[in-house]
Amino acid sequence: MNTNIDDLQNSIEYSFKDEKLLVTALTHKSYIVNAPETGDVNNERLEYLGDAVLELVTSDFLFKNYKQMSEGEMTKLRASLVCEPALAIDAREIDLQDYIFLGKGEENTGGRNRDSIVSDAFEALIGAIYLDGGMDEATKFICSFVLNDIEHKQKFYDSKTTLQEMVDATNLGSLHYEIVKESGPDHNKVFDAVVKLNDEVIGSGTGQTKKHAEQNAAVDALNRINK
Repeated sequence: MNTNIDDLQNSIEYSFKDEKLLVTALTHKSYIVNAPETGDVNNERLEYLGDAVLELVTSDFLFKNYKQMSEGEMTKLRASLVCEPALAIDAREIDLQDYIFLGKGEENTGGRNRDSIVSDAFEALIGAIYLDGGMDEATKFICSFVLNDIEHKQKFYDSKTTLQEMVDATNLGSLHYEIVKESGPDHNKVFDAVVKLNDEVIGSGTGQTKKHAEQNAAVDALNRINK
């Protein structure tokens, strides 16, 4: 764990006036079990607030910048940008997982690498920035770390659809996914998936949900095809 929150503030290019807000955003509820002196203060309320700010800013951004996109298409794109796996990826780009305060139990069972914990902390960070610096600063952060490189992110989360359309257009055969391995405890599963064209494996991937593993397998297949 990195306890130097100045490093994190440098990474996100925002300095908190009230650093207690940042500490709260980084505090998982499991931490208070081992540090009762902190009181019952964790990041759940900030996560709730950050989620609302994130949805509003993302909706506003898509409305203003994708003028030809229908309501249904905007809803689908917004969902792909703010879903748990996407936010966990965004969080890891700033190494947020290294700064989260976790209880010993969560630490020992791999909580620092769990998408749900990392994405929740990311939303809590958005809530903290909103309270500390207002909507302009929260918007700046979201545009820099969530709404950046949208086309690439959209391609990633639509990879299964893209691969299916490619197969259908070329009449190469049938496409199907298989979960070939599950590992880890029930609360921290890791799934290995493959995607097959007829009976041939054309891509593989891992993830903390079956859907995420299949998505990564589709990405791998598309990368192989493009090469």
